[in-house]
Amino acid sequence: MRIGALAQATGTPVETIRYYEREGLLPAAARSDNNYRQYTGSHAERLAFIRHCRNLDMALDEIRALLRFKDAPQQDCGEVDALLDAHIDHVAQRIRELRALERDLKLLRARCGVAHAAQACGILTGLNSAAATATTAAKGAPHRHIRGSH
Repeated sequence: MRIGALAQATGTPVETIRYYEREGLLPAAARSDNNYRQYTGSHAERLAFIRHCRNLDMALDEIRALLRFKDAPQQDCGEVDALLDAHIDHVAQRIRELRALERDLKLLRARCGVAHAAQACGILTGLNSAAATATTAAKGAPHRHIRGSH
C-alpha cells in the first residue's frame, strides 16, 4: 500500500509516518518503479504499536528501546520492565505536577469572582505579579513548566 493508504488505515498523518521513518522507528518502505513508497502489513502493525505507545505518553527513545526488544523476542525482558517502571514513575511525577498546577490555577481563579473592568481583574493582577517574580527568580534557574514534550 502507498503512504496515503497506510495513513488512512492507521489514522496516522502522512507527515507523522515520514517522521517515524526518519527517526528510525518505522523501517523505510520499499520503492516502486515510479518511486512511491510501498508499505506492507508489517508496517501497519509496527505503526499501530508505535501509536499505542505514544498514546501511553511514551517518549520516542522509550519506544525505540521497546522496539529493539520487540525485534529480538529471544532477549530477556527485564529491561522492558525497568523501562515501564521508570515511565510509571515519570507519569506519577507529572500527575503530582498537574495537581499542583490545578491548585495554583484554582487559587488564581478565586481572585476574581465577578466580571468587571480588566484593570481591576484579580487574575490579571496575580499573573502580572507572578510573572514579575518569576522573571527575577528565573535568571539561571531551570524552567518549572511541566515536562511532557513527548
